[in-house]
Amino acid sequence: MDVPEPLTEEELAGIEELLAATTPGPWYVRSLDDDHAMCLVAVSTVPDTGLGERWPDFDHHEIVAATLVQQPRYVDVVDERWDENAAFIASARQDVPRLVAEVRRLNRLLAAGRVAGSE
Repeated sequence: MDVPEPLTEEELAGIEELLAATTPGPWYVRSLDDDHAMCLVAVSTVPDTGLGERWPDFDHHEIVAATLVQQPRYVDVVDERWDENAAFIASARQDVPRLVAEVRRLNRLLAAGRVAGSE
């Protein structure tokens, strides 16, 4: 397995720019339903109520992404990992900033070790 090159500060800044351009978080997975988007698995800016609301009982402005729309079947994936994909997308909104901060923290520690070791 190839070891990837370390992320540069420019790459980390690029990731942060992409993140800053997204809808503010946190994001949540929601299971919704209606006649036009049957069994909608969505990523939303508000938590799931567990009620499987039907439109117009949910605000479409809260939906960031969808991983499954069964009727008509125009949002789907062959491996049927709709819930898993939605959970990943939703958690990425919170996890990516933490990962960028952790990479920077570790880079500072490595740099400090190099400076201390060179004396």
